[in-house]
Amino acid sequence: MNIWLQIGSAVVVVLMLVFLYPAAKHWLTNGPKAKKGDWQAAAIPLLLVVGFVILLIMMVR
Repeated sequence: MNIWLQIGSAVVVVLMLVFLYPAAKHWLTNGPKAKKGDWQAAAIPLLLVVGFVILLIMMVR
């Protein structure tokens, strides 16, 4: 890969981080806080997907 392309890519990544940092900081301080049951509501579908993928892997073998 051309060295100038690598330098340009690195500059773009750094600029993205510089511009996104204030927005991310604002979202973290002013975002909604998790309530009781929110983690369970997120974990159950994730566990179902993991179980389904494991089932598919077992069926292929």
